[in-house]
This record gives sequence, structure tokens and C-alpha cells, in this order.
Amino acid sequence: MKFAFAGIDFLGGVFEALAASGWQPIKLFSRPCDGIYDHNEAVVALARRHRVPIQLSRIRVADIEALSAEHGRDWALVVAGYPWLVTGWPGRVRYALNIHPSPLPDGRGPYPLFRAILDSYESWGVTAHVLAEEGFDTGDILAQDIFPLSAAETHESLLARCQMAAMRLARGPIARELPARWRSAEPQGDGAYWARVSDLDRTLDFRQPVEAVLRRVRAFGAIETLARINDNRIFVQEAHGWTEPHRHTPGTVVHHYRRHIVVAVRDGYVQITRWSSVALADVANLGR
Repeated sequence: MKFAFAGIDFLGGVFEALAASGWQPIKLFSRPCDGIYDHNEAVVALARRHRVPIQLSRIRVADIEALSAEHGRDWALVVAGYPWLVTGWPGRVRYALNIHPSPLPDGRGPYPLFRAILDSYESWGVTAHVLAEEGFDTGDILAQDIFPLSAAETHESLLARCQMAAMRLARGPIARELPARWRSAEPQGDGAYWARVSDLDRTLDFRQPVEAVLRRVRAFGAIETLARINDNRIFVQEAHGWTEPHRHTPGTVVHHYRRHIVVAVRDGYVQITRWSSVALADVANLGR
């Protein structure tokens, strides 16, 4: 099967898995990345290795028509981690599908991993679905890979598990069974769109219990949470904590040693061990 891939390194393993399964890449659609949170170096390198064209602008109908004129209609457009809605493909390409890092219909939207941890989901997964022309992540389901979550799940562990699940879907149900799966795709049913997180979603509330504060830190990991310490805003990457009765007002700094800061919360203390007064993105920009 010939395929065009639309995405970045976030789920770029799908590109690699399909090519390793014998599928023939014909084009990469990607987008400009900041090199901090978003990257496309790996997928660009794959495209260059396979000597296929690379496009960093949004997919238009004319782009699909051009590929069909060169390769016929019997190819697949595989989307994974691509921010723009793709339309105009029916009748121009045989298959168009999206691989999304959630167990749809839960978790539609640009990046549902944070909320999976914030809302204490007990299981999660990745879904391959028909690319819908109206609305993100709403098309009929082709296959899913579901796995349990641990109580100590972090953003980084969940990201890795989603990436591995996406590759399993790519080299299994998609690479081997796409025509049959396409014919038997199942409607999703009701679901909800999860909007992109805001700075408020990333902000630690020291009036909450230890467990809730640490869960928010784990949910964002290297993406960083925000905290207010002595009227200064800091960017937190790692923290630990324990429950202990006390009479401190939540948010009070009760101890510090070198760069470790211990802050009182509702039912104990949180120790912030990795933080910066400047966001990771701003640090990177200062070096440019």
C-alpha cells in the first residue's frame, strides 16, 4: 500500500512502522515546529531517507489531487499528530485515517494526555479512525489499543505508552487489515471535545491535598506546571510530597535547601525539586 503521512515526531513512529511493514511512502505533510515541545526532525529524516517530497503547509484538496494524479486513488492518507482538519479526500483517495492518542470517543481534541492523568483515568488507549470531514476525531473507529494506567502515571510515561500503542496499531490492524477494517468500521457514538489546556489548567493550587497537587505536576511533567511562590511565578517540572498535619497556611514556604522548596498544602507538604523562574520555551528562545 502506498501512503502519505501527515504529522510530526509526536506520533512519527506510525510512519516508521508502516514503512517497516512494507508500505511505500509517497509524501510527508508536516508543519513548522518550535524544537522545544514540538519536533519533526525524525519524520523529515524518514522522508528524506525514502526520497519523498516534504510539505510544511496545510494539506489542500489540490495536494490530494496531485498525489492521486501521480499514484492513482489506491493509496492511504495517514494522519497522526497533525493540527489541521483535512477535507476533500473522499473520491480522491481510497483511505484516509487518523491515529489519535485517546480511547475515542473520550478525549477528542488536540492533546488529551494531560487530562487523562488529571482526571485519574484507570485505562487509556490509542484509536485509529476514519478521517472525518466535519469535526476533529469523530470518524468511525477502525481499531483501538487499550491499556491500564497506573496511579503514578506521568506525562512522559503516558506519552511513551501512546507512542508504542500507535506503532502497534500501525504495524498490526492498519498495515495488515485496513481494507477489512474499513468495511467494518464502527461509529463512535457520543463523545466530548477536550480543548487545549490553558495556563490556569497548568497552575498548582496549594489549597488542594498533596495527592491532587502532585497529580497535576505528573500530568504536565516536562511541559511544566506554574506555581506562585512568595509572589513570584515559577515553572515546575518535578515535585514530591507527603501528608502531615500542620497549621501553616497553604502556599507558605516552610523550608528550603539549595534549590529545593517545601510548600505547605492542605494536608501536608510538597517539595519542589526541579523548577525555573523562566519557562523552558523562553530559555530556548534566549539561546537563539
